[in-house]
Amino acid sequence: MPKTRSGIGNNGRVTAPATFAPAPRTVKRPDTVAVGTIVWLGSEVMFFAGLFAIYFTLRSTSPELWAERSQLLNVPFALVNTIILVLSSVTCQLGVFSAEGVRFEKYPFIQKLVNWGVVPWFWVSFALGAFFVSGQVWEYTTLVSEGMPISADSYASAFYLTTGFHALHVTGGLVAFLLTIGRFYAVKRARHKEAVTAIVVSYYWHFVDVVWIALFFVIYFLK
Repeated sequence: MPKTRSGIGNNGRVTAPATFAPAPRTVKRPDTVAVGTIVWLGSEVMFFAGLFAIYFTLRSTSPELWAERSQLLNVPFALVNTIILVLSSVTCQLGVFSAEGVRFEKYPFIQKLVNWGVVPWFWVSFALGAFFVSGQVWEYTTLVSEGMPISADSYASAFYLTTGFHALHVTGGLVAFLLTIGRFYAVKRARHKEAVTAIVVSYYWHFVDVVWIALFFVIYFLK
């Protein structure tokens, strides 16, 4: 309802109430694409939870097999590969900061990195992610040559399923990087839609990063 207020004229009499229109309200709604991506990632959490359940179930039924097979894992190499994936998440976020136009006035070094731009940082993230996937392929090749193919036993099946599905998700993220880079190349000046695309891709990439950290801890360190 419009608000009213009575006034007093110069002659001391009460004038007719003045009518004021309510101030317009701007409601900032969350982006539907970002919300949809978050909901979809929630379903992906359940998917990987199922893989973790398979891993722990098989591990609890064959502890001796787990102790024997885990000796074949190259923990230092996997650690380096994990660090590379974590760094790709950092470079991805720097690209997102650039897309959003975030300013780091108190941290000039970070501001210089952000000023590099979205496309260069996403190319770096793509390269690091591709290196991670290549590292996993090399690890698979080494394990197979040492007598542990996916059909060897329950440990091999659980290992290749959990890490393999994650590698497929990382590959999907690499495709998303390429599509996002192409979209930024296609426009002369980045708009809000391009920034949202970069943000959504970063959500997905951070997700696969966190999932791998959990997998790395469970597979390579948890005894």
